[in-house]
Amino acid sequence: MKDEHSYEHRSELISLRSNLLDWADSIVFALIVVMIFNLGFRIVNVNGGSMLPTLHTNDRLIVSSINYQPQYGDIVVSVQENAVEKAIIKRVIAVGGQTVDIDTEKGIVYVDGKALEEPYIYDLTYVIPYPPMEFPLTVPEGTVFVMGDNRNDSLDSRSTDVGFIQERYILGKVVFRIFPFDRIGGIS
Repeated sequence: MKDEHSYEHRSELISLRSNLLDWADSIVFALIVVMIFNLGFRIVNVNGGSMLPTLHTNDRLIVSSINYQPQYGDIVVSVQENAVEKAIIKRVIAVGGQTVDIDTEKGIVYVDGKALEEPYIYDLTYVIPYPPMEFPLTVPEGTVFVMGDNRNDSLDSRSTDVGFIQERYILGKVVFRIFPFDRIGGIS
């Protein structure tokens, strides 16, 4: 009887230890996921039509800031203070040292004298938001020039209200759409 009781007691201890280890594993995994999202990824919500047709209001996006250096074509999230007074989601058109010019009669954007091929835009660039920047312009080092894909309905770097975006205020690059489910996938 004594052996039977100690066997049951030992089995209960082993079972308890196993359950505690399972819980510890789950907690450690959850903490790692939280740390990764706090340090390298964020989820943002699109509000507005300035990035149509690429992004729509209420799209939910994953933004990666891991080892990120802005490049032409990247869609980025900036938290730099500006007249908009909120985070903005725009496409990088030029980086520090590059020259941007816009021909509003033809609707074409030029970077370093070359016309951009922009299959992602909603319409050609016929409008420059008020108050306008002076073109052509050279993007200062450590900043980027951004524009919305819906060029004629976007407040972006073409306006002095937004201007150049300092790289230190860029949260990261949009890498994936997680909602709505029928449009889930990578972003380009």
